[in-house]
Amino acid sequence: MGKACACSACPRRRHSAALSSDPLGSVVVTHPFHPLNGQRLEILFSKRRDDGVVFVCSGGFSGQITLPEAWTDRGEPPLACRLSAEGLAVLDTLSRAIEGP
Repeated sequence: MGKACACSACPRRRHSAALSSDPLGSVVVTHPFHPLNGQRLEILFSKRRDDGVVFVCSGGFSGQITLPEAWTDRGEPPLACRLSAEGLAVLDTLSRAIEGP
């Protein structure tokens, strides 16, 4: 069996966990099509993934639910320049006219 390397050339990934006494707070689900939209959920813990932070919260159908940060009130606010259904229809008509027959 090999020995564990304790030198700085072999850095180890550090793991940390919140203390049970550290309150993580709660989040409000803001994703417009999520079944729990508008509900406040208690955060059990958070994880960092390649595409950002996710929160594991109490609640949901199985007792726990994982939510990307962007789907909560801690994510970036939605852009104010959203298109209406009518605006999307106009863009569709325009793109079809540009493409031609």
